[in-house]
Amino acid sequence: MAGGGKGSGRPAKKKSPTKGTGGNVRRGLEGRGATPPAHMRHWHKDKMRAQRIEREEQTGRSSSPRSAVRPKRGDDAPEYIGGRNPVVEALRASVPANALYVAQRIDSDDRVKESLRIAADRGIAMLEVSREKLDRLTEGGIHQGLALQIPPYEYAHPDDLVNLAQEAAEVPLIVALDGVTDPRNLGAIARSAAAFGAHGLVIPSRRSAGVTGGAWKTSAGTLASMAVARAANLTATLREYREAGLFVIGLDGEGTVEIAEANLLDGPLVIVIGSEGKGLSRLVRESCDLVVRIPIHAAAESLNAGVAAGVALYETSRHRRR
Repeated sequence: MAGGGKGSGRPAKKKSPTKGTGGNVRRGLEGRGATPPAHMRHWHKDKMRAQRIEREEQTGRSSSPRSAVRPKRGDDAPEYIGGRNPVVEALRASVPANALYVAQRIDSDDRVKESLRIAADRGIAMLEVSREKLDRLTEGGIHQGLALQIPPYEYAHPDDLVNLAQEAAEVPLIVALDGVTDPRNLGAIARSAAAFGAHGLVIPSRRSAGVTGGAWKTSAGTLASMAVARAANLTATLREYREAGLFVIGLDGEGTVEIAEANLLDGPLVIVIGSEGKGLSRLVRESCDLVVRIPIHAAAESLNAGVAAGVALYETSRHRRR
């Protein structure tokens, strides 16, 4: 039989003595004291996140390979206006702002100097940053070394727009947008609405352009004084406006009446602007008292939503002056 030990005829090998713990187990049972707070633990995720953000701010790039995927901007995230003319116009119009970002070694001109002066007078924080960071903040837009951070827009309720007209003792004029998804069109419509005496805009909560940096830029600051309301259901909101005594006129290329011949423009009114490609949606069209069109030359298939809104608002203003 192979092997040693009992019954093998050979003495078993003696085991070497086991080494002691040296008191390690006893000391481990004594405990290590109170657990330090989270911010003092280098492995804590919040501290790691803060350190990563700090590195990004210092180096101008993300340390994470997943940073190339731009996260979806939330409604409570700040917006940025880029460009010297848009920034100085926004500051002149007293657009709410948190910070003014200025590129390092910027080639200063009168617009930059005025922006810095207004920001200083209003107590707006001024930060000197790299052009790479400005590129990120403006999402690749043309910033010319200048960007203005604005807080999230505070939307009104659709009922507030009627109240504004009543408080001013004026006939209500409201502009509603159906399917307008370009924020530049929203900004242009806000500019025309302010020019022709509208009391506010109504936009759907979903599938619609919101008051973003692009809208602020195109509006040239008029969004600071133009109320914009969000409607959870545009069709239901239009129905409520009609119940409150307002007429609803839809603007669409397939309208049966030319806008100059509409007989409701001098009353309490909601003008609904459809998208450039699809026009008014079916449910919104059915919610209108009248659908009108703007006559255009056959060479042009349609008008930009911002241009169409400007024409409609001008025609409404002309009727009301008469």
